[in-house]
Amino acid sequence: MKTTKVIVPWREGLHARPAAGLVRRIQNLRSRILLRVGQRVADGRSILAVLTLCAVCNTAIEIQASGEDEDLAIKVVESMFVDVACDDQQAAEGEGPAETGALPESN
Repeated sequence: MKTTKVIVPWREGLHARPAAGLVRRIQNLRSRILLRVGQRVADGRSILAVLTLCAVCNTAIEIQASGEDEDLAIKVVESMFVDVACDDQQAAEGEGPAETGALPESN
């Protein structure tokens, strides 16, 4: 069994989009992956369970992987929390309509 801790980097927390990405990334792994926030524990393959963690920005999440590819599983999950090149990051940097609330101009 391998464990690690990650910090939720997204301004809106571990909401639907990153949770769905996490579940997609670990679907083909053979190890059992659990996410723990305090007393709450979620199966990493269940988007509903992941969302019920209610992990807001800067929340520490303990990741536990057990199985034949547990080393890979830990790396895959960690990479999800390091790779913040998502819509939240773009909005934080002022790119696109998410920051200004404006719609793109049409001709």
